[in-house]
Amino acid sequence: MPLTSPRRSALADQVISQLRAQITSGEWPVGSRIPTEPELVEQLGVARNTVREAVRALAHNGLLDIRQGSGTYVLATSELAGVMHRRFAGADPGHVIELRIALETTAAQLAAERRTEQDLRQLDAQLARRERAWVAGDPGAFVEADTTFHMAIVAASHNDVLAELYADLGAVVRAFLRADLDTRMGPETYVDHGRLVTAIREGDGERAAAEAATHPLGCRFRDR
Repeated sequence: MPLTSPRRSALADQVISQLRAQITSGEWPVGSRIPTEPELVEQLGVARNTVREAVRALAHNGLLDIRQGSGTYVLATSELAGVMHRRFAGADPGHVIELRIALETTAAQLAAERRTEQDLRQLDAQLARRERAWVAGDPGAFVEADTTFHMAIVAASHNDVLAELYADLGAVVRAFLRADLDTRMGPETYVDHGRLVTAIREGDGERAAAEAATHPLGCRFRDR
């Protein structure tokens, strides 16, 4: 008898779609814990087994991380991001830095050429958020703020392919930043990004690229 693919129930597919939408929309940010299984059962009005099947499917696709005794956390915003996170989890940190330099210098140069006033306001807001997180001495908040700041620069490049690729790389970047960030956060280890924003605002693509090239190197605090 030939093998046939098992069919997942339509209800489970609907639940998977709803949970995925919460993740991709940012309603459940990367790193956040999603509602518990009983909470999801109540919110969705479906059986526990259906919720469990949906969560496991999204975990298998790399979007969720099920941690026994702790809960289920958002790992990535897309299946490709989840694959990249698993594939490069053990990569050489130096190689990740080189990839960041390649992407971020290109994005910074394009952002200087294409940025809008709305882009500049977003960069100013994210830069201020990044600085507040550092002053507060909160490593987790700083990692999120720093990553969001760089994603805002990539968005200002107005290159959709580059933006999607960088977003998919986000989980990898966050993981390496968390590993490298010294919990003794102080003025002597802060990497200022103000000059990068100024270069983008002034439309100086060459200077913006040069500034962006130095930042991933400066993030390896433990090597200082």
